[in-house]
Amino acid sequence: MSEDFYCEEVLSGRTSVQRVLETGNVLAYHHTRPYWPVHIVVIPKRHIASLIALEDADDSLLLELMGVVRRVASDVVAEHGACRVVTNLGEYQDSKHLHWHVGSGKPLR
Repeated sequence: MSEDFYCEEVLSGRTSVQRVLETGNVLAYHHTRPYWPVHIVVIPKRHIASLIALEDADDSLLLELMGVVRRVASDVVAEHGACRVVTNLGEYQDSKHLHWHVGSGKPLR
C-alpha cells in the first residue's frame, strides 16, 4: 500500500469511491477493500498524518471530522444495530493519513 492512499488515490480522484457523506473538509466513503460487510472510511480532505499529529490549530477540523464520524456511525447503528469506530496509529496505520473506520458485521477475511 502507498504511504498515503487517501491523498494519492482517493482525494486526487485516481481511485473512484462511493461517497456516503461529504462536507467542506471531510469525506466519508465506502472502503475500497472492506474488512466488514459495512465499512466506511472518514478522512480529512487535508493531509494530516495521524490522530497524534493534530495540532491545537486543527481543533475545528477535528470537531468537523468527529461530527461526520458521529453521523455516519449513527446511520450505521440505525440500519444495522451496531458498529465499531476505529483509528490506528504507528505500525497499525497502513496509510499515513488520519482516518477513521466505521464498520459493522463480522470480518469478511
